[in-house]
Amino acid sequence: GREGAAEVAASIGLLSDADLQTWVNAIGQTVAAKTERPGLPWEFKVVDDAAVNAFALPGGFIFVTRGMLTKMTSEAELASVLGHEAGHVAARHSVQQMSRSQLATLGLGLGSVLSPTIAKYGDVAGAGLGLLFLKYSRGDETQADQLGFKYALADNYDTREMVSMFEMLQRESALAGGGRLPEWQSTHPDPGNRIEATQRMVRESGTDFARTRIGGEEFLRRIDGLAYGTDPRLGFFQESRFVHPELAFTMLFPEGWTYRSAADAVTAISKEQDAIVELRAAKGTTTEATKAFFAQAGVQAGTESRGDVHGNFVIKSNFTAQSSGGEAVGGAVQFINFNGSTWAITAYTAANRVATQTRAFERSFASFSRLADASALAVQPFRIKIAQVPRAMSLQQFNNEFPSAIPMAELAMINGMTEATMLRSGQQVKRVLGTPVPRVIVAR
Repeated sequence: GREGAAEVAASIGLLSDADLQTWVNAIGQTVAAKTERPGLPWEFKVVDDAAVNAFALPGGFIFVTRGMLTKMTSEAELASVLGHEAGHVAARHSVQQMSRSQLATLGLGLGSVLSPTIAKYGDVAGAGLGLLFLKYSRGDETQADQLGFKYALADNYDTREMVSMFEMLQRESALAGGGRLPEWQSTHPDPGNRIEATQRMVRESGTDFARTRIGGEEFLRRIDGLAYGTDPRLGFFQESRFVHPELAFTMLFPEGWTYRSAADAVTAISKEQDAIVELRAAKGTTTEATKAFFAQAGVQAGTESRGDVHGNFVIKSNFTAQSSGGEAVGGAVQFINFNGSTWAITAYTAANRVATQTRAFERSFASFSRLADASALAVQPFRIKIAQVPRAMSLQQFNNEFPSAIPMAELAMINGMTEATMLRSGQQVKRVLGTPVPRVIVAR
């Protein structure tokens, strides 16, 4: 679990807000203290991803996405989600699923030699990222719901908010928002009417909920200013073009492929899942990175060339290698010196298909360049803004007077309301402010 947690932090990236991280971990720790395994080295962290999800690794390493936080409305909702994930850990569901080899894969046999990112998807040993695709059984989900309800209630949270959480997840799934990770509904398939089951637990608990806490205002204060949706400063795609405003570069990937942007690499996979183009940072100079690449066991160097791409020094070489399944692969690698750092573009496929992919590979190699578009360089993410309602009005009326950058249905969903919900004077509500990502113009 600890190794998997390190993979998650490196590949997906943790939210840089230290205060919010500390606060979420503190809530998780109090919930974990109510579990049957309080002595585990529990850690609760927020990953910087727009998807609405939370997931647990064996040993008590639990993650919730930034996207999940922006869709919640209270501390009690957060406690119920962290309790649910703690339930999976306490009941050892993740370990049981791993032992049954039920991790989903992308069917790639090419990735394990050359691409650490892709390899994690095709091997049970890549627990950190593989568990993001794990699907729990109906019984596991039901038990985690029951345990999460019990833990949150034992920590004096109003577990009626768990119903609100499931209602939000249903609405969010229908609106189809998302980020780079799987959504909650993908990794936590609905085992039936969980709302009704939770309402039954509420009735049977015999709890005086007037004495429990919700923590709505405190929660909203904590997420005020949080990025909403995909953060374009960390890189975004416009069709096949990848743009990274923070690092000021842009690059084309093969058209029509499947793209994945993560903290450690940007990857494109062919429709047939038999070819890969990957961009990632490399250690050392271009010369040192080239030597390290060809020092890998089973990787054979081909023709090497040196030159520049859009004014950046590059070393490029063809290569052949063996995949984990023994299949011969071939392609090329290009190391680029850009802004004092070295970047590696690796492109490869089955050895007998290299000729068919050469044109697509070469287009990517030749496209890496400095980002000069001022509007793209200055792009900012949408952000949550907590506002006070000036007088009694409906949510629709509030949005008419103080509009958000997202559709009305989405605004209602993230506030746990309907468009007709009446707001009281002084009530706190979420708005989403910002400017859409501009169309990037690249000099030819």
